[in-house]
Amino acid sequence: METSNKTFRTRVFKWAHELVKSTGKSFAVCLAKAWALYRLRKRMATETVKIAFEKADGSLRIAYATLKNAAEKIKGTSTPNYKTVTYFDAEVNSLRSFKVENFIAAY
Repeated sequence: METSNKTFRTRVFKWAHELVKSTGKSFAVCLAKAWALYRLRKRMATETVKIAFEKADGSLRIAYATLKNAAEKIKGTSTPNYKTVTYFDAEVNSLRSFKVENFIAAY
């Protein structure tokens, strides 16, 4: 049990540090957003979640994201990427990702 606790806390703090680097906001603000990302990933593991994030061109993107039954479609690398969140888009039926600093909300 301790290993999984350490793993998820490590992920949250690495997201927070990445957010600090990319946004320049305080660590407390970035840590709150990192916990929101963690809760999002946890929800996506079991259900489809409506999410909102800012696209690279500045426009708002609403997507229906899931990770349920998508593990075989995601090709993992040996090094985890804490700059983006990968998800399976239920509408487009394809893998997508967004930058962690662009995450707005999960509904």
